Amino acid sequence: MDIREMNLKLVMILQEWDPFNIGEEGYDGEIEDVIQSVHDLHHPSDLAKKIQAIYEESFDQWIPLQECTKVSYKLLAVKMDATSQT
Repeated sequence: MDIREMNLKLVMILQEWDPFNIGEEGYDGEIEDVIQSVHDLHHPSDLAKKIQAIYEESFDQWIPLQECTKVSYKLLAVKMDATSQT
């Protein structure tokens, strides 16, 4: 899997997540920031905190860290799968 394919899978996971129930298309900027964070971070709790901060900054709403952690594990699993195939 190349980086483009990996990024598309990450986008799909984040669109399906829809933490504020505003629809898949309502998070384009946040998704872009989270994907960059997936490339930069390697630990689920670090990524979860970053996800929480990104969404809170944009929407002025707080997401429980546990919810962000669940998503971070899914995202990092895609990253690990992509890097193990190269």
